Amino acid sequence: MTITRTPKKAPRVLLPALLLLALSVPLPSQTRPPRPADAGLVVSDHYLASEAGREALRRGGNAIDAAVATAFALAVTHPSAGNIGGGGFLLYHGADGDVTSFNFRERAPLAASATMYVDPSGKVRANSNHDGPLSVAVPGTVAGLWLAHQKLGRLDWKSVVEPAVDLARNGFPVSWELRPFMERIAAAEHPWYEGTRRVFLDGGKPYDAGAVFAQPDLARTLERIRDQGRDGFYRGETAKLIAEFMTKHGGLITEEDLARYQAVEQKPVHGTYRGYDVYGMAPPSSGGIAIIEMLNILEAYDLEALGHNSAAYVHVLAESMRRTFADRAEHLGDPTFNPEMPVARLLSKQHAAAVRETIDPDRASPSAVAKTGELSAAYLGHTESEETTHFSIVDAAGNAVSMTYTIEAWYGSRMVVEGAGFILNNEMGDFNPLPGKTTAEGLIGTAPNQAAPGKRMLSSMSPTIIARDGKPYLLIGSPGGRTIINTVLQVILNVLDHGMNMAEAVAAPRIHHQWLPNKLSFEKWGLSPDSVSLLEAKGHLLTPRRAQGRAHGIRIDPETGRRYAAADPRAFNGGSAGD
Repeated sequence: MTITRTPKKAPRVLLPALLLLALSVPLPSQTRPPRPADAGLVVSDHYLASEAGREALRRGGNAIDAAVATAFALAVTHPSAGNIGGGGFLLYHGADGDVTSFNFRERAPLAASATMYVDPSGKVRANSNHDGPLSVAVPGTVAGLWLAHQKLGRLDWKSVVEPAVDLARNGFPVSWELRPFMERIAAAEHPWYEGTRRVFLDGGKPYDAGAVFAQPDLARTLERIRDQGRDGFYRGETAKLIAEFMTKHGGLITEEDLARYQAVEQKPVHGTYRGYDVYGMAPPSSGGIAIIEMLNILEAYDLEALGHNSAAYVHVLAESMRRTFADRAEHLGDPTFNPEMPVARLLSKQHAAAVRETIDPDRASPSAVAKTGELSAAYLGHTESEETTHFSIVDAAGNAVSMTYTIEAWYGSRMVVEGAGFILNNEMGDFNPLPGKTTAEGLIGTAPNQAAPGKRMLSSMSPTIIARDGKPYLLIGSPGGRTIINTVLQVILNVLDHGMNMAEAVAAPRIHHQWLPNKLSFEKWGLSPDSVSLLEAKGHLLTPRRAQGRAHGIRIDPETGRRYAAADPRAFNGGSAGD
């Protein structure tokens, strides 16, 4: 795969300052101020989960304890993405300067293969990589939280899982955010969704907003995790229920798959930007490498002078995104199966300088593919899902956690394990489904991310920590599928280059380019008509969109030590809790 490139060195300033000022879009005039705290602070997609994390901190727990409590609570209160049936990544930066991460990305079942979704005509068979039992990968969340807690937690395991048990057993008020899924599942008739209807419907009908939503099967599953730790999910009753569900409906996951699953502690990737240290997840997450590569490219530009979301600013961001996503597709995947990935080169300032030379300040580059073909109608419109969740935590001592986890699509596979009460992921859809087939419409078929037994699929999840002088400074992450990478990048730039506070930084409008398909999307309130016209004149193909991502962040003032959190206003139930 290639990008058609016109070598030209980018200047420091691309447009006169007065023109840039005229073309910039003002930030929203009314944003809630960041929530301050002098001790612990938690921000997540659901206010009840943030409260569970804060309670762990109040009882003397550290950031890891609060992360476990928050994550399990989200599995109850935010079932569209919070989970025990999925997986993700946890990034940790200690107040002592220790930095590590935990990889609990899902794995393909032992019976998986690269061609498992290909029909005789060479297309994806009945969307089977996204819908139904074959789409489900071996979950990793419980193993990841258990490993992180065993390594770094302070409180007793049972005490940090118990709040989630209580929420599931006693229930919580249904919000309007839950209603659309309940209405959808009420109309679903496939046998796959019998367990889902039993959990999410009240007498066959959606719960009314404000009604108490209790989940007794999920409470019993969480009790087994509380009492037995990791084995309460990967062995025994829960593992048996998962395997029986797979056998009944034609899935691949067995009790052996579950027993063999292991989360991994691994070294984060590291870069620098304008004197700050940047820490992110290493593969199979592509987010850390991609964000550092783009920051390296953009470091030579005076982004503040260009003006936030001016045409000139959006152009250099989009061209950096285009090139980085091409690198992502060509090189990145599960390192266990791709030991020759050029990680050091992609993270280097030298590579960024060479890429920057190809950016023409006056013209958008076309995105070209080495091989093209007809896009399967069954696959059309499916890319990496935007339904994920992120939370950020800092404790009183200054230890920090940035964690992103997912079940892939909106409510994952939408299949609840009968008797266990939780939704399974459809994460196998993140593998490249048609080996060797890459199209201009955005289907990727490159080898590094093709399915294989035990392999972890490539991810865009990007929990990130920015540090200064060995101390955490900014914690950020977001849901959004492939848009995650660019959402996190822009929040970082909003703080470091544009001087925004945490609330302004997560509220500001965003753009996205991912190489293929060759389009520049933007939140429809985020660019002025003049900027759109100027970008189109440069050759960009613009597409307005609704909200992009839900970034939840914390900034720590290096002078006072005070923490400031902001939940993204795009999150219906988002909230922070701190002291």
